[in-house]
Amino acid sequence: MRAAGAVILALAAAAAYAEQPKTPAEELAAAFADINHKVLDMAKDFPADKYDYKLRPEMRSFGAVIVHIASGNVFAAKAGRGEKVKWDELDPVNYKTKAQAVALLEKSIADATATLKSRPADSFHGSVEPWLDVIEHAGEHYGLLVAYYRANGMVPPALRQH
Repeated sequence: MRAAGAVILALAAAAAYAEQPKTPAEELAAAFADINHKVLDMAKDFPADKYDYKLRPEMRSFGAVIVHIASGNVFAAKAGRGEKVKWDELDPVNYKTKAQAVALLEKSIADATATLKSRPADSFHGSVEPWLDVIEHAGEHYGLLVAYYRANGMVPPALRQH
């Protein structure tokens, strides 16, 4: 019985390895999709009446962090298309509701993903920018959003037992 379990485990590991991205373009696309999926799940899950919540008065609200992450995606999409771009922070005042912030984030993810997928795979052999910076940026703010959840006695979607 132990041998059968070991064989099943080895086959599962081999299948998981076979599904892993192989090229820099695939790895970037997978990392971008993963972090944005986690953030979007949080944006949709966090209660609308807590979108103005701040850990400290001088910090961004939960909703403002979502808009800030979307700003990174907008930057990546423009830079990825070869546009001359600087980081233009979207103003959270223009996204007053949860629905507006979620819609902005969804649009920014779709636009940046389309740009990322439109790039020739070999274009990433020379440089993975701006994608790597934006993925790291979103990851840092994902951690901050986890703190917002925990401070409100909540468990983030990606950390819940299923």
